[in-house]
Amino acid sequence: MVLNVNLITGRTIDQGRAYEGSKMTDEMTRAGAIVEIDPEDMAELDILTGTVVKVKTDFGEVNVRAVKSPNAPHRGLAFIPLGLWANQVVSPDTTGIGTPSYKGLKATIEPTPGKKVLSPKEIAKSFRP
Repeated sequence: MVLNVNLITGRTIDQGRAYEGSKMTDEMTRAGAIVEIDPEDMAELDILTGTVVKVKTDFGEVNVRAVKSPNAPHRGLAFIPLGLWANQVVSPDTTGIGTPSYKGLKATIEPTPGKKVLSPKEIAKSFRP
């Protein structure tokens, strides 16, 4: 099952707390490597909180953990905190202002049984030739 969503990104309190330490910690992974999904959309995907899912856009894809959105109902809308994981799926185009568009991305979400969420160090290593 694949779910089509409108993906938005933004800051969270948990993410802010994690940034007080290092961006390369397990705490940062727990705070940033998530996608908040409407509970009804999670039921449609037949997933639970903590399930690893693939979020895919025209610009890339990333595995993150699904969590129930605290802001439901909003079927068809998903949220990823800004950071390493969100950067894998946003446009690299900065449209002349130096910042990519972090809102309104067409995306798909699907369960990825057996896959893992990459740590910040693993993501950083993937950029090296």
